[in-house]
Amino acid sequence: MGIMSYSTQAVEVWVAAFFIINIVGYYYIYKDKQLAIHSGAYRIPETTFFLLSILGGSIGTLLGILLVRHKTKHLSFKLGIPAIIIIQILLVSYLLSVK
Repeated sequence: MGIMSYSTQAVEVWVAAFFIINIVGYYYIYKDKQLAIHSGAYRIPETTFFLLSILGGSIGTLLGILLVRHKTKHLSFKLGIPAIIIIQILLVSYLLSVK
């Protein structure tokens, strides 16, 4: 069951969901940076960033980290988010190649 067996509509839904979750991942990094600037403000838990990444928002989260320059000193983010991206690429590659 390779990619050719999926309907165009199903692929469009997955692509739209992919973009939305990545926009959310980027926004959460940006929002947490803004909250960090205002000391004492509520912060977004780090587990939220990893959950968003695992659910497909890893590219948006990584772009947020790099462009907003937030969480750049945390080893768990420096290694964890890229590791999630690699695992996701391998998983999608496998799923698309299965016949």
